Amino acid sequence: MAPTKAPDSSRRSDRSRRAIHDAALALVTEVGYRRTTIEGIAARAGVGKQTIYRWWPSKAAVLMDAFLDLAGRTAEDAGAGDTGESGEGVQGIPDTGDLVADLKLVLRATVDELNDPALEAPTRALTAEGIVDAKLGAAFVHQLLDPQLALYVTRLRAAQEAGHVRADVDPRIALELLIGPLMHRWLLRTLPLTHAYADEIVDYAVGGLAPRP
Repeated sequence: MAPTKAPDSSRRSDRSRRAIHDAALALVTEVGYRRTTIEGIAARAGVGKQTIYRWWPSKAAVLMDAFLDLAGRTAEDAGAGDTGESGEGVQGIPDTGDLVADLKLVLRATVDELNDPALEAPTRALTAEGIVDAKLGAAFVHQLLDPQLALYVTRLRAAQEAGHVRADVDPRIALELLIGPLMHRWLLRTLPLTHAYADEIVDYAVGGLAPRP
């Protein structure tokens, strides 16, 4: 008789983590951040509450980890087999030498993510809660936003070195000219968030950043 194969504990842990991630995102989408509980996540995922506390110290930590995992998988799916001339996936900011085209590519991808139902609800929930919960808000910025904003800084500095952006421009402030209007329209739902709007933001912003004659 062939020996019985021992259970793969790492695979079981991966399945449990994914179930917890999915449960947390589903609940925060359905009932909001405040009404989402560790008990509710555990019940939805089919695991014990202590299993969650063994891996995460709080509800906020579970949701942040779940959202980062979702964002990472979404970026991988978007970039799979789709690279720019620089060889980087579209989840980064390519440097083709055409700053306007590169920024439009990235902002259009951001529009698609913000309009994606799988990402929109948990992003709104965590963004809204981060406004009133300083600790959660700081974690959201540090773990998710700052790495993405750093990509803009890198690309804008490269544009400065190439003479496409004024040398006196602060890249950290300049990127807010691109991201700020997009997030304002998305958060407040003032008007539809479209590719055309993303293109106009880039045209307006880069026009103001370009060297003066």
